[in-house]
Amino acid sequence: MLLFILGVAVIVVGLALSVGLHEIGHLIPAKAFGVKVTQYMIGFGPTLWSKRKGETEYGFKAIPLGGYISMIGMFPPAKVGGAARAAGTGFFNTLVQDARNSSTETIGEGEEDRAFYRLPVWKRIIIMLGGPTMNLLIAVVLFGVLLMGFGTAQASTTIGSVSACVLPATSARQICEASDEKAPGAAAGLKPGDRLVSINGTTIETWAQSTEVIRNSPGTALTVVVERDGAKQTLTLTPKLTERYVTDAKGEVVKDSAGKPVTAEVGFVGIGPASEMVQQPVTAVLPAVGDNIGAVAHMILNLPQRMVDVANAAFGTGARDPNGPISVVGVGRVAGEIASINSIPVASKVASMVGLVASLNVALFVFNLVPLLPLDGGHVAGALWDGVRRVFAKLLKRPEPGPVDTARLMPLTFAVVIVLGAMSLLLIYADIVKPISLFG
Repeated sequence: MLLFILGVAVIVVGLALSVGLHEIGHLIPAKAFGVKVTQYMIGFGPTLWSKRKGETEYGFKAIPLGGYISMIGMFPPAKVGGAARAAGTGFFNTLVQDARNSSTETIGEGEEDRAFYRLPVWKRIIIMLGGPTMNLLIAVVLFGVLLMGFGTAQASTTIGSVSACVLPATSARQICEASDEKAPGAAAGLKPGDRLVSINGTTIETWAQSTEVIRNSPGTALTVVVERDGAKQTLTLTPKLTERYVTDAKGEVVKDSAGKPVTAEVGFVGIGPASEMVQQPVTAVLPAVGDNIGAVAHMILNLPQRMVDVANAAFGTGARDPNGPISVVGVGRVAGEIASINSIPVASKVASMVGLVASLNVALFVFNLVPLLPLDGGHVAGALWDGVRRVFAKLLKRPEPGPVDTARLMPLTFAVVIVLGAMSLLLIYADIVKPISLFG
Protein backbone atom coordinates (compact mmCIF):
# COMPACT_ATOMS: atom_id res chain seq x y z
CA MET A 1 0.00 0.00 0.00
CA LEU A 2 2.87 2.36 0.83
CA LEU A 3 4.41 1.73 -2.59
CA PHE A 4 1.06 2.46 -4.25
CA ILE A 5 0.81 5.77 -2.37
CA LEU A 6 4.39 6.57 -3.33
CA GLY A 7 3.60 6.00 -7.00
CA VAL A 8 0.57 8.29 -6.82
CA ALA A 9 2.64 10.93 -4.99
CA VAL A 10 5.30 10.85 -7.71
CA ILE A 11 2.69 11.58 -10.38
CA VAL A 12 1.06 14.35 -8.30
CA VAL A 13 4.43 16.03 -7.79
CA GLY A 14 5.35 15.53 -11.44
CA LEU A 15 2.05 17.05 -12.57
CA ALA A 16 2.39 19.98 -10.16
CA LEU A 17 5.92 20.71 -11.41
CA SER A 18 4.76 20.43 -15.02
CA VAL A 19 1.90 22.86 -14.41
CA GLY A 20 4.20 25.20 -12.49
CA LEU A 21 6.73 25.26 -15.32
CA HIS A 22 3.91 25.72 -17.83
CA GLU A 23 2.85 28.88 -16.03
CA ILE A 24 6.46 30.05 -15.80
CA GLY A 25 6.49 29.70 -19.59
CA HIS A 26 3.76 32.37 -19.62
CA LEU A 27 5.19 34.41 -16.73
CA ILE A 28 8.71 35.04 -18.06
CA PRO A 29 7.76 36.53 -21.46
CA ALA A 30 4.84 38.46 -19.91
CA LYS A 31 7.18 40.20 -17.49
CA ALA A 32 9.83 40.62 -20.20
CA PHE A 33 7.27 42.47 -22.36
CA GLY A 34 6.22 44.71 -19.49
CA VAL A 35 2.79 43.22 -18.78
CA LYS A 36 1.77 43.53 -15.14
CA VAL A 37 1.27 40.05 -13.66
CA THR A 38 -0.68 40.17 -10.40
CA GLN A 39 -0.80 36.44 -9.58
CA TYR A 40 1.10 33.22 -10.25
CA MET A 41 -0.87 30.32 -8.81
CA ILE A 42 -0.61 26.53 -8.88
CA GLY A 43 -4.05 24.99 -8.49
CA PHE A 44 -7.54 26.41 -8.17
CA GLY A 45 -9.94 27.20 -5.37
CA PRO A 46 -9.03 28.55 -1.91
CA THR A 47 -5.46 29.76 -1.44
CA LEU A 48 -3.38 27.51 0.82
CA TRP A 49 -0.24 29.63 0.85
CA SER A 50 0.96 32.72 -0.97
CA LYS A 51 3.71 35.29 -0.82
CA ARG A 52 3.94 38.61 -2.61
CA LYS A 53 7.16 39.51 -4.33
CA GLY A 54 7.10 42.87 -6.04
CA GLU A 55 3.80 43.31 -7.83
CA THR A 56 3.11 39.55 -8.16
CA GLU A 57 1.54 37.18 -5.62
CA TYR A 58 2.93 33.65 -5.82
CA GLY A 59 1.08 30.76 -4.19
CA PHE A 60 -0.63 27.39 -4.09
CA LYS A 61 -4.35 26.67 -4.11
CA ALA A 62 -6.37 23.77 -2.75
CA ILE A 63 -7.24 21.92 -5.98
CA PRO A 64 -3.99 20.87 -7.75
CA LEU A 65 -5.56 20.35 -11.18
CA GLY A 66 -4.02 23.25 -13.04
CA GLY A 67 -2.66 26.72 -12.57
CA TYR A 68 -2.73 30.23 -13.96
CA ILE A 69 -1.13 33.66 -14.05
CA SER A 70 -3.25 36.81 -13.88
CA MET A 71 -2.28 39.53 -16.33
CA ILE A 72 -3.99 42.91 -16.32
CA GLY A 73 -6.14 43.92 -19.28
CA MET A 74 -6.74 40.51 -20.83
CA PHE A 75 -9.83 41.84 -22.64
CA PRO A 76 -9.98 45.20 -24.44
CA PRO A 77 -12.80 47.67 -23.90
CA ALA A 78 -15.39 47.94 -26.66
CA LYS A 79 -13.47 50.87 -28.15
CA VAL A 80 -9.80 51.66 -27.92
CA GLY A 81 -9.26 53.93 -24.96
CA GLY A 82 -12.95 53.89 -24.12
CA ALA A 83 -14.82 52.63 -21.11
CA ALA A 84 -16.33 49.18 -21.05
CA ARG A 85 -19.45 49.12 -23.19
CA ALA A 86 -22.83 48.62 -21.56
CA ALA A 87 -24.50 45.32 -22.31
CA GLY A 88 -27.98 43.83 -22.03
CA THR A 89 -29.31 41.89 -19.10
CA GLY A 90 -29.34 38.49 -20.79
CA PHE A 91 -27.14 35.75 -19.31
CA PHE A 92 -24.63 35.67 -22.16
CA ASN A 93 -24.55 39.45 -22.45
CA THR A 94 -23.82 39.55 -18.73
CA LEU A 95 -20.89 37.17 -19.23
CA VAL A 96 -19.45 39.47 -21.88
CA GLN A 97 -19.98 42.56 -19.76
CA ASP A 98 -18.51 40.95 -16.63
CA ALA A 99 -15.43 39.93 -18.58
CA ARG A 100 -14.91 43.49 -19.81
CA ASN A 101 -15.55 44.98 -16.38
CA SER A 102 -13.22 42.56 -14.62
CA SER A 103 -10.51 43.22 -17.17
CA THR A 104 -10.91 46.99 -16.86
CA GLU A 105 -10.77 46.83 -13.06
CA THR A 106 -7.38 45.11 -13.16
CA ILE A 107 -5.81 48.14 -14.85
CA GLY A 108 -4.72 50.72 -12.30
CA GLU A 109 -4.10 54.37 -12.96
CA GLY A 110 -1.11 54.85 -15.21
CA GLU A 111 -0.94 51.11 -16.07
CA GLU A 112 -2.84 51.28 -19.35
CA ASP A 113 0.28 50.60 -21.42
CA ARG A 114 1.00 47.46 -19.39
CA ALA A 115 -2.27 45.75 -20.32
CA PHE A 116 -2.04 42.45 -22.19
CA TYR A 117 -4.42 43.47 -24.96
CA ARG A 118 -2.24 46.48 -25.86
CA LEU A 119 0.74 44.32 -26.78
CA PRO A 120 1.67 43.78 -30.42
CA VAL A 121 0.22 40.58 -31.85
CA TRP A 122 3.54 38.73 -31.92
CA LYS A 123 4.20 39.43 -28.25
CA ARG A 124 0.77 38.13 -27.24
CA ILE A 125 1.40 34.97 -29.24
CA ILE A 126 4.79 34.43 -27.60
CA ILE A 127 3.28 34.83 -24.13
CA MET A 128 0.44 32.38 -24.79
CA LEU A 129 2.68 29.83 -26.52
CA GLY A 130 5.21 30.03 -23.68
CA GLY A 131 3.26 27.58 -21.53
CA PRO A 132 2.77 24.81 -24.12
CA THR A 133 6.34 25.29 -25.30
CA MET A 134 7.58 24.69 -21.76
CA ASN A 135 5.60 21.42 -21.64
CA LEU A 136 7.11 20.39 -24.97
CA LEU A 137 10.62 21.08 -23.69
CA ILE A 138 9.92 19.07 -20.53
CA ALA A 139 8.64 16.19 -22.66
CA VAL A 140 11.75 16.27 -24.86
CA VAL A 141 14.04 16.23 -21.81
CA LEU A 142 12.13 13.40 -20.13
CA PHE A 143 11.97 11.32 -23.31
CA GLY A 144 15.71 11.91 -23.63
CA VAL A 145 16.24 10.58 -20.11
CA LEU A 146 13.93 7.65 -20.82
CA LEU A 147 15.37 6.61 -24.18
CA MET A 148 19.04 7.52 -23.76
CA GLY A 149 19.33 6.77 -20.04
CA PHE A 150 17.04 3.80 -19.42
CA GLY A 151 16.57 2.62 -22.99
CA THR A 152 13.65 0.79 -24.55
CA ALA A 153 12.65 -2.85 -24.20
CA GLN A 154 13.72 -4.82 -27.26
CA ALA A 155 13.82 -8.50 -28.11
CA SER A 156 17.21 -10.00 -27.26
CA THR A 157 18.81 -13.16 -28.61
CA THR A 158 18.07 -14.87 -25.29
CA ILE A 159 15.13 -17.26 -25.17
CA GLY A 160 12.47 -16.06 -22.73
CA SER A 161 9.82 -18.73 -23.22
CA VAL A 162 9.48 -22.21 -24.69
CA SER A 163 6.05 -23.49 -25.74
CA ALA A 164 5.13 -26.99 -24.61
CA CYS A 165 3.05 -27.87 -27.69
CA VAL A 166 2.07 -26.75 -31.20
CA LEU A 167 -1.33 -25.11 -31.66
CA PRO A 168 -2.43 -23.10 -34.74
CA ALA A 169 -2.93 -19.38 -34.17
CA THR A 170 -6.59 -19.80 -35.08
CA SER A 171 -7.17 -22.61 -32.58
CA ALA A 172 -10.01 -21.97 -30.13
CA ARG A 173 -7.83 -23.59 -27.47
CA GLN A 174 -4.42 -22.12 -26.65
CA ILE A 175 -3.64 -24.25 -23.58
CA CYS A 176 -1.60 -27.42 -24.10
CA GLU A 177 -3.00 -30.82 -23.18
CA ALA A 178 -1.14 -34.10 -22.62
CA SER A 179 -2.22 -35.45 -26.04
CA ASP A 180 -0.86 -32.45 -27.96
CA GLU A 181 2.26 -32.79 -30.08
CA LYS A 182 5.37 -31.45 -28.39
CA ALA A 183 6.67 -28.15 -29.80
CA PRO A 184 9.94 -28.45 -31.79
CA GLY A 185 11.79 -26.11 -29.43
CA ALA A 186 10.85 -28.12 -26.35
CA ALA A 187 11.57 -31.39 -28.19
CA ALA A 188 15.03 -30.14 -29.14
CA GLY A 189 15.82 -29.31 -25.51
CA LEU A 190 15.79 -25.51 -25.70
CA LYS A 191 15.25 -23.81 -22.34
CA PRO A 192 14.42 -20.28 -21.18
CA GLY A 193 17.68 -18.43 -20.59
CA ASP A 194 19.50 -20.02 -23.53
CA ARG A 195 21.21 -17.45 -25.74
CA LEU A 196 21.14 -18.15 -29.47
CA VAL A 197 24.69 -18.14 -30.83
CA SER A 198 24.26 -19.48 -34.37
CA ILE A 199 21.89 -21.38 -36.66
CA ASN A 200 23.42 -23.60 -39.37
CA GLY A 201 26.74 -21.82 -38.88
CA THR A 202 25.32 -18.29 -39.27
CA THR A 203 25.93 -16.06 -36.25
CA ILE A 204 22.68 -14.79 -34.74
CA GLU A 205 22.86 -11.11 -33.81
CA THR A 206 19.14 -10.24 -33.54
CA TRP A 207 15.98 -12.16 -32.68
CA ALA A 208 14.41 -11.09 -35.98
CA GLN A 209 17.26 -12.82 -37.78
CA SER A 210 16.56 -16.14 -36.05
CA THR A 211 12.82 -15.77 -36.64
CA GLU A 212 13.33 -15.31 -40.38
CA VAL A 213 15.47 -18.46 -40.62
CA ILE A 214 12.97 -20.53 -38.64
CA ARG A 215 9.88 -19.31 -40.53
CA ASN A 216 11.56 -20.12 -43.88
CA SER A 217 12.74 -23.60 -42.87
CA PRO A 218 9.67 -25.80 -42.13
CA GLY A 219 10.63 -29.48 -42.08
CA THR A 220 14.36 -28.70 -42.36
CA ALA A 221 16.70 -29.84 -39.59
CA LEU A 222 18.68 -26.86 -38.25
CA THR A 223 21.86 -27.01 -36.23
CA VAL A 224 21.44 -24.54 -33.37
CA VAL A 225 24.24 -23.46 -31.04
CA VAL A 226 23.14 -21.92 -27.75
CA GLU A 227 25.01 -20.59 -24.74
CA ARG A 228 23.70 -22.07 -21.47
CA ASP A 229 25.27 -21.29 -18.09
CA GLY A 230 28.40 -19.98 -19.82
CA ALA A 231 28.93 -23.08 -21.98
CA LYS A 232 27.98 -23.65 -25.62
CA GLN A 233 25.69 -26.51 -26.57
CA THR A 234 24.73 -27.77 -30.02
CA LEU A 235 21.13 -28.88 -30.63
CA THR A 236 19.18 -30.10 -33.65
CA LEU A 237 15.95 -28.25 -34.29
CA THR A 238 13.32 -29.01 -36.96
CA PRO A 239 10.69 -26.26 -37.44
CA LYS A 240 7.15 -27.54 -37.97
CA LEU A 241 4.84 -26.11 -40.62
CA THR A 242 1.96 -24.41 -38.83
CA GLU A 243 -0.42 -21.49 -39.17
CA ARG A 244 0.73 -18.19 -37.63
CA TYR A 245 -0.60 -14.63 -37.72
CA VAL A 246 1.16 -12.24 -40.13
CA THR A 247 2.60 -9.19 -38.36
CA ASP A 248 3.88 -5.84 -39.63
CA ALA A 249 7.11 -4.03 -38.80
CA LYS A 250 5.62 -2.87 -35.48
CA GLY A 251 4.69 -6.41 -34.48
CA GLU A 252 0.96 -5.79 -34.92
CA VAL A 253 -1.27 -8.39 -36.55
CA VAL A 254 -2.07 -7.56 -40.19
CA LYS A 255 -5.78 -7.55 -41.10
CA ASP A 256 -7.45 -7.97 -44.47
CA SER A 257 -10.05 -5.69 -46.05
CA ALA A 258 -12.76 -7.37 -43.98
CA GLY A 259 -10.90 -6.68 -40.77
CA LYS A 260 -9.96 -10.32 -40.18
CA PRO A 261 -6.41 -11.29 -39.08
CA VAL A 262 -4.20 -12.54 -41.90
CA THR A 263 -2.49 -15.90 -41.34
CA ALA A 264 0.27 -17.77 -43.17
CA GLU A 265 1.80 -21.25 -43.00
CA VAL A 266 5.38 -20.89 -41.78
CA GLY A 267 8.02 -22.73 -39.83
CA PHE A 268 7.42 -22.72 -36.08
CA VAL A 269 9.42 -23.98 -33.09
CA GLY A 270 7.59 -22.37 -30.16
CA ILE A 271 10.16 -20.05 -28.60
CA GLY A 272 9.85 -16.41 -27.57
CA PRO A 273 12.51 -13.79 -26.84
CA ALA A 274 13.46 -12.29 -23.52
CA SER A 275 13.46 -8.50 -23.61
CA GLU A 276 16.38 -6.28 -22.71
CA MET A 277 16.72 -2.54 -22.23
CA VAL A 278 18.69 -0.99 -25.08
CA GLN A 279 19.79 2.63 -24.81
CA GLN A 280 18.82 4.72 -27.81
CA PRO A 281 20.76 7.48 -29.62
CA VAL A 282 19.80 11.13 -29.28
CA THR A 283 18.31 10.98 -32.77
CA ALA A 284 15.53 8.74 -31.43
CA VAL A 285 14.21 11.34 -28.97
CA LEU A 286 12.42 13.80 -31.27
CA PRO A 287 10.74 11.05 -33.37
CA ALA A 288 9.45 9.48 -30.14
CA VAL A 289 8.05 12.83 -29.00
CA GLY A 290 6.53 13.34 -32.44
CA ASP A 291 4.83 9.93 -32.34
CA ASN A 292 3.41 10.75 -28.90
CA ILE A 293 2.15 14.13 -30.13
CA GLY A 294 0.48 12.44 -33.09
CA ALA A 295 -1.22 9.89 -30.84
CA VAL A 296 -2.57 12.61 -28.51
CA ALA A 297 -3.74 14.75 -31.44
CA HIS A 298 -5.54 11.74 -32.95
CA MET A 299 -7.25 11.08 -29.64
CA ILE A 300 -8.40 14.70 -29.35
CA LEU A 301 -9.76 14.68 -32.90
CA ASN A 302 -11.78 11.57 -32.03
CA LEU A 303 -12.64 12.71 -28.51
CA PRO A 304 -16.46 12.72 -28.89
CA GLN A 305 -16.53 9.03 -29.86
CA ARG A 306 -13.88 8.23 -27.25
CA MET A 307 -16.00 9.82 -24.54
CA VAL A 308 -19.05 7.85 -25.72
CA ASP A 309 -16.98 4.67 -25.37
CA VAL A 310 -15.90 5.73 -21.87
CA ALA A 311 -19.52 6.39 -20.88
CA ASN A 312 -20.64 3.02 -22.25
CA ALA A 313 -17.91 1.31 -20.25
CA ALA A 314 -18.55 3.30 -17.07
CA PHE A 315 -22.32 2.81 -17.04
CA GLY A 316 -22.48 -0.51 -18.90
CA THR A 317 -20.69 -3.81 -19.23
CA GLY A 318 -18.16 -2.76 -21.87
CA ALA A 319 -14.43 -2.76 -21.19
CA ARG A 320 -12.28 0.37 -21.07
CA ASP A 321 -9.92 0.95 -23.95
CA PRO A 322 -6.39 0.94 -22.47
CA ASN A 323 -5.38 3.44 -25.18
CA GLY A 324 -8.35 5.73 -24.53
CA PRO A 325 -8.57 8.96 -22.55
CA ILE A 326 -7.80 8.85 -18.85
CA SER A 327 -8.09 11.36 -16.01
CA VAL A 328 -5.44 12.42 -13.53
CA VAL A 329 -7.04 9.97 -11.10
CA GLY A 330 -6.51 7.17 -13.62
CA VAL A 331 -2.90 8.17 -14.25
CA GLY A 332 -2.28 8.19 -10.51
CA ARG A 333 -3.79 4.74 -10.19
CA VAL A 334 -1.58 3.38 -12.98
CA ALA A 335 1.46 4.92 -11.28
CA GLY A 336 0.44 3.29 -8.01
CA GLU A 337 0.11 -0.10 -9.71
CA ILE A 338 3.55 0.25 -11.27
CA ALA A 339 5.12 1.13 -7.94
CA SER A 340 3.39 -1.81 -6.23
CA ILE A 341 4.63 -4.53 -8.58
CA ASN A 342 7.38 -6.56 -6.95
CA SER A 343 8.27 -8.56 -10.06
CA ILE A 344 9.91 -5.70 -11.97
CA PRO A 345 13.19 -3.97 -11.01
CA VAL A 346 13.30 -0.50 -9.51
CA ALA A 347 14.93 0.91 -12.65
CA SER A 348 11.95 -0.23 -14.74
CA LYS A 349 9.57 1.39 -12.26
CA VAL A 350 11.46 4.68 -12.43
CA ALA A 351 11.51 4.49 -16.23
CA SER A 352 7.75 3.94 -16.27
CA MET A 353 7.19 6.96 -14.01
CA VAL A 354 9.40 9.12 -16.23
CA GLY A 355 7.43 7.93 -19.24
CA LEU A 356 4.10 8.78 -17.59
CA VAL A 357 5.18 12.32 -16.69
CA ALA A 358 6.65 12.79 -20.18
CA SER A 359 3.36 11.70 -21.75
CA LEU A 360 1.42 14.02 -19.43
CA ASN A 361 3.50 16.94 -20.68
CA VAL A 362 2.85 15.97 -24.30
CA ALA A 363 -0.87 15.90 -23.49
CA LEU A 364 -0.64 19.34 -21.86
CA PHE A 365 1.24 20.67 -24.89
CA VAL A 366 -1.24 19.39 -27.47
CA PHE A 367 -4.42 20.06 -25.50
CA ASN A 368 -3.48 23.66 -24.74
CA LEU A 369 -3.02 24.35 -28.45
CA VAL A 370 -6.70 23.65 -29.17
CA PRO A 371 -7.92 27.02 -30.56
CA LEU A 372 -10.72 27.54 -28.05
CA LEU A 373 -10.85 29.86 -25.05
CA PRO A 374 -9.95 29.54 -22.21
CA LEU A 375 -7.12 27.36 -23.57
CA ASP A 376 -3.87 28.98 -24.68
CA GLY A 377 -4.66 28.12 -28.29
CA GLY A 378 -7.83 30.23 -28.03
CA HIS A 379 -5.82 33.31 -27.05
CA VAL A 380 -3.35 32.60 -29.88
CA ALA A 381 -6.23 32.32 -32.35
CA GLY A 382 -7.62 35.66 -31.13
CA ALA A 383 -4.23 37.33 -31.53
CA LEU A 384 -3.80 35.88 -35.03
CA TRP A 385 -7.25 37.11 -36.08
CA ASP A 386 -6.34 40.51 -34.67
CA GLY A 387 -3.20 40.50 -36.81
CA VAL A 388 -5.09 39.47 -39.95
CA ARG A 389 -7.59 42.34 -39.45
CA ARG A 390 -4.78 44.85 -39.01
CA VAL A 391 -2.97 43.62 -42.14
CA PHE A 392 -6.11 43.87 -44.29
CA ALA A 393 -6.92 47.30 -42.88
CA LYS A 394 -3.45 48.47 -43.82
CA LEU A 395 -3.62 46.95 -47.30
CA LEU A 396 -7.04 48.48 -47.93
CA LYS A 397 -5.92 51.79 -46.37
CA ARG A 398 -8.66 51.66 -43.78
CA PRO A 399 -8.50 53.05 -40.23
CA GLU A 400 -6.81 51.01 -37.52
CA PRO A 401 -9.49 48.44 -36.49
CA GLY A 402 -8.33 48.23 -32.87
CA PRO A 403 -7.93 45.01 -30.87
CA VAL A 404 -10.31 42.10 -31.38
CA ASP A 405 -13.12 42.15 -28.83
CA THR A 406 -12.37 38.68 -27.43
CA ALA A 407 -14.79 39.30 -24.56
CA ARG A 408 -17.56 38.50 -27.05
CA LEU A 409 -16.33 34.91 -26.99
CA MET A 410 -17.16 34.49 -23.31
CA PRO A 411 -20.41 32.57 -24.02
CA LEU A 412 -18.41 30.08 -26.10
CA THR A 413 -15.74 30.01 -23.39
CA PHE A 414 -18.41 29.27 -20.81
CA ALA A 415 -19.69 26.38 -22.96
CA VAL A 416 -16.15 25.01 -23.41
CA VAL A 417 -15.58 25.11 -19.64
CA ILE A 418 -18.85 23.25 -19.04
CA VAL A 419 -17.98 20.57 -21.61
CA LEU A 420 -14.43 20.14 -20.30
CA GLY A 421 -15.74 19.94 -16.75
CA ALA A 422 -18.32 17.31 -17.73
CA MET A 423 -15.70 15.24 -19.55
CA SER A 424 -13.34 15.47 -16.58
CA LEU A 425 -16.06 14.29 -14.19
CA LEU A 426 -16.96 11.41 -16.50
CA LEU A 427 -13.33 10.31 -16.81
CA ILE A 428 -12.77 10.54 -13.05
CA TYR A 429 -15.96 8.51 -12.42
CA ALA A 430 -14.90 5.91 -15.00
CA ASP A 431 -11.41 5.72 -13.51
CA ILE A 432 -12.97 4.97 -10.12
CA VAL A 433 -15.70 2.47 -11.03
CA LYS A 434 -14.00 0.84 -14.03
CA PRO A 435 -10.33 1.85 -14.09
CA ILE A 436 -7.90 1.04 -16.85
CA SER A 437 -5.49 -1.61 -15.65
CA LEU A 438 -2.34 -2.17 -17.66
CA PHE A 439 -1.44 -5.27 -15.67
CA GLY A 440 -4.67 -7.26 -15.67
